[in-house]
Amino acid sequence: MSFKVINFFMVKSFKTFLKHTAKDFHNQSVNPPVVRASTIIFKSMQDIRNMQNKAIKNPTGGYYDYARQGTSTTYILQKILTKLEESYHVFTTQTGFGSVFLAIFSVVRPGDEILVADPVYSPTRVLTESYLKEFNIKTIFYDPHNLKTLQKNITSKTKLIFVENPGSNTFDFQDLNKIISIAKKNKLYTAIDNTWGTPYYLKPIKLGFDMSIVSATKYYSGHSDVMGGSLAVNKKVFHKVKIAEKITGQRLGPDDAYLITRGLRTLDVRLDRHSDNAKKVAAYLSTNKKIKLLYPYKKNSQNFRMWKKYYSGASGLMGLKIKAKSVISVRKFVNSLKLFGYGYSWGGFESLVLHQENREIGKRKYMNLARDEHLVRLHIGLEDSSDLIADIKQALRHIK
Repeated sequence: MSFKVINFFMVKSFKTFLKHTAKDFHNQSVNPPVVRASTIIFKSMQDIRNMQNKAIKNPTGGYYDYARQGTSTTYILQKILTKLEESYHVFTTQTGFGSVFLAIFSVVRPGDEILVADPVYSPTRVLTESYLKEFNIKTIFYDPHNLKTLQKNITSKTKLIFVENPGSNTFDFQDLNKIISIAKKNKLYTAIDNTWGTPYYLKPIKLGFDMSIVSATKYYSGHSDVMGGSLAVNKKVFHKVKIAEKITGQRLGPDDAYLITRGLRTLDVRLDRHSDNAKKVAAYLSTNKKIKLLYPYKKNSQNFRMWKKYYSGASGLMGLKIKAKSVISVRKFVNSLKLFGYGYSWGGFESLVLHQENREIGKRKYMNLARDEHLVRLHIGLEDSSDLIADIKQALRHIK
């Protein structure tokens, strides 16, 4: 395997690292090739045994005897992400939600209890609240703005605290250091869904989390044409996750790994533009009295303080809490947008909008939404911000 993942500390910045890492000197290409395989062929049985022994001695070294474990293409991506996360290792999965499942499955067993932030991604809620219940695993949801609801629900059976930051749909920012402190005091595992921030803005493993999830489908790939997930881990949980990965077959394919690696080259450029555009859109929306902006822009808000305490920047995803007498007017606002696509996911180059109804929000325990309040999610893309603002302005005429 003749490629080089440059040491992060050899360069001055994250941005330089992304541009110069993982060059393939064997094939003399800037980007490493796609290596597809099922069978990995060896010259002799002794070569197989030698490879297996190397894998035992160095389980993160990319030594494979069967391609379900990976190829050089997936290995390169894992090494890049490990540097970015400043973690012990990064596992890659077929989807972001696959990484959520792998994190939980690795450390939780029948009879255990887990504590989950109330504003988690809706499928994560279904997994923890309904599916795990069938395996005698109890889930308790806590209020992200009142960590006493976390502390008071810890029992001798509690095994894991699962955080999503900011919260899905309502963009609640939590006091991460307090959560880590509570977990360590009670000897609990911690996992965080860091898809909104990515390690460009927040490094959870460095902060003290055991596991950090990013949906590579979104900002990592950046072009809305890839599915994938990453699970960064510390050394404490590595072997548990390694075993779970092996028996569940959670593994990203080489074609998607290649596209994610290529997308990472411009991660910083795109996120900088997403952030700049989002700030301009937020500034415009903040003047509208019918809209409460769910984005860390207002300096005297709790969300701003918690965001500023932990993050070096903000991505392009935001929420709007719209006060309107009729939901029909909100739907008209959404459907009148011309430059925003209608669809799930986010993190690509294009702007998107989604009216958040019950099927997206799920059965939240700690969310108080008045009858005349409605949630809309905006993903601010890479277009000219003045065009996006003009489009929003014309659509807002429908809000009554």
